Amino acid sequence: MKIVFATNNAHKLAEVSAVLGSEYELVTLREVGITEDIPETGATLDENASIKARYVWERTGLDCFADDTGLEVEALNGAPGVRSARYATDGHDFAANNRKLLSELEGKENRRARFRTVISLVRGGEECQVEGVVNGTIAHEESGCEGFGYDPLFIPEGSDCTFAEMTAEQKNAISHRGRAVAELVKILK
Repeated sequence: MKIVFATNNAHKLAEVSAVLGSEYELVTLREVGITEDIPETGATLDENASIKARYVWERTGLDCFADDTGLEVEALNGAPGVRSARYATDGHDFAANNRKLLSELEGKENRRARFRTVISLVRGGEECQVEGVVNGTIAHEESGCEGFGYDPLFIPEGSDCTFAEMTAEQKNAISHRGRAVAELVKILK
């Protein structure tokens, strides 16, 4: 089954492809002629996922899905949240985002956080959403070289290592995106 995944992020594409398996063929934005950045003007992850999926559907008429993911840190009142990718700069500067997060948490004992992914699926013009959440804590320093984004800082509950210290298979088995995609697969079937 072919379905458009509204992303240009190679890391996300690889993660989602691994979870979906060979039963589904992900079609990229470039493959359907969308080369512009899709606006992310929503105030929430739910809104942004919907905006992106609707954008693709309205331009192509193809079944598609889009996600939005945020790191929500308890001591920072849920920040960076919807601004996770652009926490420190307007670009996707992972190193700057991680430095800012560590700086904001300096001296704080509460380091509880959660990663949350919302996926909007549009099939035949009808939209539904699923969500995946993983709770954990923020480490005091970066560790590991796998993954991307906040992975070197996020330690999921029940683990003593960061996402960046895990193999892709280990991370996908417990990650927020993996959980959301598992819910997506239930709907697709």
